[in-house]
Amino acid sequence: MQPFTTPAFLKSASAFDDQTAALGEVRPHPTEESLLQLGHALMTELLDVIADTALEDYQTILGEALIGAFHSAAGRIERDADRARDTMRALDRDFDGSEAADVELQEATAKARAGDAAARATELIRDAAAHGWTVSTGEVWTAWRGSRRGGYLTAAQLEAKHAIRSIRARKSGEADPGGPVIAFRGAPSADTAEDAGRIFDALNWALAQWPDMALATTGAKGSEKLAIKWSQQKGVKLILARADFDAHGKAAPFRANDDLIALEPACCLTLAHSLDQGRCAGGRPFGPAMNLGQKAIEHGVRHVAIRVRSA
Repeated sequence: MQPFTTPAFLKSASAFDDQTAALGEVRPHPTEESLLQLGHALMTELLDVIADTALEDYQTILGEALIGAFHSAAGRIERDADRARDTMRALDRDFDGSEAADVELQEATAKARAGDAAARATELIRDAAAHGWTVSTGEVWTAWRGSRRGGYLTAAQLEAKHAIRSIRARKSGEADPGGPVIAFRGAPSADTAEDAGRIFDALNWALAQWPDMALATTGAKGSEKLAIKWSQQKGVKLILARADFDAHGKAAPFRANDDLIALEPACCLTLAHSLDQGRCAGGRPFGPAMNLGQKAIEHGVRHVAIRVRSA
């Protein structure tokens, strides 16, 4: 295992430390750096213990389960914070100007803010564990899935309104790609060094054309995992349109293409088969990648097929 250093894409100029300091808690929160160290240490310990043992065959399941546990916990904490925000809205709507109502509103606001901090702390542990997983294995983890009385506002009401506006803005920002979408679909077998080089070339070209781009893919194994790794290295926002096999069966990869097209991409990149001669000889092109290219043309979206580098 490599010694832990905070990766650039996880650093946030101590935004978490600033966030927790503003809460005014009697008990201090762990620092951002200590949470990142914890996530890395947990993954390091897991991989070190199972290395060269019979459990090594199940390394992927165990590693992803560890990361997924923190992802699930962050979601549960965030849902609790959302319920506190619902309470804030109800209290703000029915505020009667009394001291008791003011105290209750302050408590709901504090609970929501504390929940946001706890969710962020859990996400930091998750992201550090996921980074350690990628560094050690080369695999990229991705998540699956009333009237008021009186003519003035108290300090608690102002803070509650600000908190509500902030969370709406934050969640809107997370849901909004924030820039042009570049869609990519590639063959699972296209995961050789030659494939990776050309995929990265294509994505670097797209980033030069659309500097504020977001990358959209289904997260399938092989070439799409390589594209996800590129997005993490470049700090490019990632949008996952996962194939839902439970709902759509064999048609799921093609229904996922419909989701990609619905994002109104500026360009669709496809790699229908490996560019490695030994890997693609006699093999059939990857149907879902070809289908995305066809859908792009039908919808008037620019389509670029990734090919072997010209001599």
